Amino acid sequence: MSDPGVAVVIEDDSDVRNLVAAVLKQSGFDVHIAPNGRAGVELVRTHEAAVVTLDVGLPDIDGYEVLRRIRDFSTCYVVMLTSRGDELDTLTALQSGADDYLTKPFRPRELRARVAAMLRRPRVAAEPVPAVQPAASTPLPEAPAVVPSPSPVVEHNGLALNADARTVVLDGRDLPLTRSEFDLLNEMLKSNGSVRTKADLVRVVRGEYYGEDTYISDSDERAIEVHIGNLRRKLEEDPKNPRWLQTVRGVGYRLTPGRS
Repeated sequence: MSDPGVAVVIEDDSDVRNLVAAVLKQSGFDVHIAPNGRAGVELVRTHEAAVVTLDVGLPDIDGYEVLRRIRDFSTCYVVMLTSRGDELDTLTALQSGADDYLTKPFRPRELRARVAAMLRRPRVAAEPVPAVQPAASTPLPEAPAVVPSPSPVVEHNGLALNADARTVVLDGRDLPLTRSEFDLLNEMLKSNGSVRTKADLVRVVRGEYYGEDTYISDSDERAIEVHIGNLRRKLEEDPKNPRWLQTVRGVGYRLTPGRS
């Protein structure tokens, strides 16, 4: 990653704080650290952080409250860190708006891979580059034949997803999604009705770090259930008559049929 921007590490354990900061610095980030939640929120605000690592257990306010405050003004990527080994912590973190989580102790290589995977899927498309207009006296050359490229927009039952701009419009209104929610919805739309297992979707969220031979834990699959639940809530799905996502009990999910 070249010049990925600012990262903020919010962690009260000095050893973990220094380790995470070192990993992010090696990845090219300008890193700022905070030993408590209030200081961390201000660092994120002041430096307009792109990535935040956030400990769940902090000495002043817990990580969930810190995350809530950050989400009031920032769409930065947030990776929650917890040492409790409690699945409830993981699910609460994802429900609160975190993009990813890691349980301590973790491997530095995994943190770096998770952050890299997030940054490869930016939330906002780059600003378009304006076309250069030729001078009035310059004759225009004959335009070569152009083969139109496939549209990046996929539409289904009133929903339009633009994979290039990473935007979702539902019934004419923009739908704000986290990186994981967007990637899952995009994958389901591309599946064209095929059933996707929870293990398949774990690999979608985790990116290249989770290969075909990587062990998928129950916690990984529970995280997918939470992401899908959050996505359904934002889509305002009717559980008895889903418009987009159907549960295939014991397997995973599939896209609902198109409606006329």
